[in-house]
Amino acid sequence: MFTTAQERKNALSKSKFRSRFFLSPEDIEYIKKASWPVIRSHAYDFIAQRVAPKHPENDGRQTPYAGHPVFKAQHATATCCRGCLAKWYGIPKGRMLTRGEVDMVVVAIVEWLEEHVGKNKVLPEKKSENQVPELQATFW
Repeated sequence: MFTTAQERKNALSKSKFRSRFFLSPEDIEYIKKASWPVIRSHAYDFIAQRVAPKHPENDGRQTPYAGHPVFKAQHATATCCRGCLAKWYGIPKGRMLTRGEVDMVVVAIVEWLEEHVGKNKVLPEKKSENQVPELQATFW
């Protein structure tokens, strides 16, 4: 198990599966329009409803891969299901998450989102061979 959050973050960034998640331009626009407090609130709601219960419904399949930037961040940070929380965070299955654990999970999600929005780490759009590349705007 990891001794620090930074060790876990480094390991997640090296995971072939976890490192393939990026924000789309639409995700970034959604975050910009919604604001960070709203996104953080959504993260708390999703975790409370889908991951925090003692026996989450459809555990292992409860977090979609698209539809909200928080979902992508959950997969990238291994906070998408109880199995991933057990493997990456040492949080055992079969009991409700504590408030401190929920807070830790939400911090991981929001930090990932902030990093990817701040660095404009978005999935590159497919370009035809004849298309001139466009410069990406700087956000915030």
